Amino acid sequence: MIFEMTNQVRVGDIKEGISWYKTFFNREPDFIPHEGFAEWEIMSGCWLQLAEGTPAEASGPMRFGVTDLEGERERLVGELGIDQFEIFSRVEVPVKWGTFTDPWGNRLGFFEYVNKKEEEERIRTITGNEI
Repeated sequence: MIFEMTNQVRVGDIKEGISWYKTFFNREPDFIPHEGFAEWEIMSGCWLQLAEGTPAEASGPMRFGVTDLEGERERLVGELGIDQFEIFSRVEVPVKWGTFTDPWGNRLGFFEYVNKKEEEERIRTITGNEI
């Protein structure tokens, strides 16, 4: 039975990495078990691990669901200087999405449901809460 997941990205300098990801997630790490490592619980049972080391080539993208893709893009462009963050959509796909890289080459992104009723249902199903 799978009940939890982690995804690890590596950065060349852990202090710079923690600073960048603190801004990305708008909060401090949830857990720093030892030097060279930090973790954020993105949602219940879903963790991003940040480790000091050589980033993996051609990994990702790891995309996070958001309710305001354009707003998040504006925030990251302004606060982190992300310069390549184009938003894409296709008629047959229920979300629009954008992908970018962190300063270490890790591919990240966001997606947003086009149908807001579907988005609300997904949030309610995943979190058990109303938005």
